[in-house]
Amino acid sequence: MPRWESDAQGRLERAALELFETQGFERTSVAQIAGAAGLKERSFYRYFPDKREVLFAGNELETHLVAQFEATDPGLTPLEALLTALKAAEEIFRPREFLLRRVRVIAANPALAERDLIKLADIADALARALERRGVEPGKARFIIDVVLTIHRRATSRWLTDPDASLSQLITQATDELREVVTLPAPTAR
Repeated sequence: MPRWESDAQGRLERAALELFETQGFERTSVAQIAGAAGLKERSFYRYFPDKREVLFAGNELETHLVAQFEATDPGLTPLEALLTALKAAEEIFRPREFLLRRVRVIAANPALAERDLIKLADIADALARALERRGVEPGKARFIIDVVLTIHRRATSRWLTDPDASLSQLITQATDELREVVTLPAPTAR
């Protein structure tokens, strides 16, 4: 591939995924990833600090979610504002097939699974700070984030396996399911 070809970051991500699947994460070097993408090793480090990060798109998702949250109507409840932001995440996600393959590679490698948890914690921290900037008390912000991430996890797992559903629809469905299970019946008179 010529060096000047566009989408160097995407080529690096796809090359890394392919190599991680065929020869394993541990046996794959940054030089191999760069070479498979038609780039020099030095180019790899312009986009990613290390080979673990290549499957996590840097801070793109975190930046996008915080921006989407901050752009929501201030009249929305914190939960509604976060769910609105999450519904826009599909705009920046990689193709479903790439994400399904990525999930399998991450699940097979403890270093990548650990990195996935760290990235999720970083996103949660950034969203909690955004909630706090809107006046939500820190403890309550964390609780809201935990609820929203549970909804997102349920919706995303379904989205990855259902090509006919949009992530937005599935977030709405998961939210409705959560409301259904947490609705407490009225106390009975004694």
